[in-house]
Amino acid sequence: MRTLTRRKFLGLGLCALPAAAGLDGRLVEPTWLRVTKLELYPQPSTRFAHFSDFHYKGDAEYAAKIVETINGLEPEFVCFTGDLVEDKRFAPAALDFIRQIKRPVYGCPGNWDYASRADFKHYQEAFAATGGAWLEDRSVVLEKPGIELIGMGLRGVQALGEARAVRRVLLIHYPTQADRLDGRHYDLILAGHSHGGQVRLPLYGALVLPYGVGRYELGRFDSLGGPLYVSAGVGTYLYPVRFNCRPEITVIGI
Repeated sequence: MRTLTRRKFLGLGLCALPAAAGLDGRLVEPTWLRVTKLELYPQPSTRFAHFSDFHYKGDAEYAAKIVETINGLEPEFVCFTGDLVEDKRFAPAALDFIRQIKRPVYGCPGNWDYASRADFKHYQEAFAATGGAWLEDRSVVLEKPGIELIGMGLRGVQALGEARAVRRVLLIHYPTQADRLDGRHYDLILAGHSHGGQVRLPLYGALVLPYGVGRYELGRFDSLGGPLYVSAGVGTYLYPVRFNCRPEITVIGI
């Protein structure tokens, strides 16, 4: 019987690491949903949820888990920052999951919402059914918390208009848009698009990022337009892989 030396044991362990990481990235992390918390003030007056980049492709079980998690948090309202689907044939099912959220949902479009050529009339109907709204280059004022929610679409900063409330939260898709607001300042800016890179190496960060992210990979930043939070998103794009970058729903106090 051969003896397994310490050196051989360590060698076998190192050989197994890539396989373990691959299994984690493909089979575990893509649906290992986490809830993160962001509180901008010591005693926030309202508490809401933020999620982004659904990229729904037919995984009904995972989509139901997202909805269940949001509903379990019992936020006052919910914000979504774009990319519901990549293919418009998945839009009806994705919008059915939006309708199942038991709080008003307010959303802005992402690049794939436009690229898919999905009918935004159906988006408007689904978000309105929750008590919320689809905010493409327009805003709504939530009277109870006294917050104006603004959603940016293709028209950009020129369509944002003058302030309608003391506190303003801007929903954008591309994080770098937070630095291109022509001097406008917001109490909070929420974005997605980056997916956090989906694959992040310790001490290095994202291996690959899409256009429109810049230095705003993931998490909380100070931008020219105000405090910015970039979500890791709940879905995946291009490859159904995540490593060291779990999908997230964020609970925000403001």
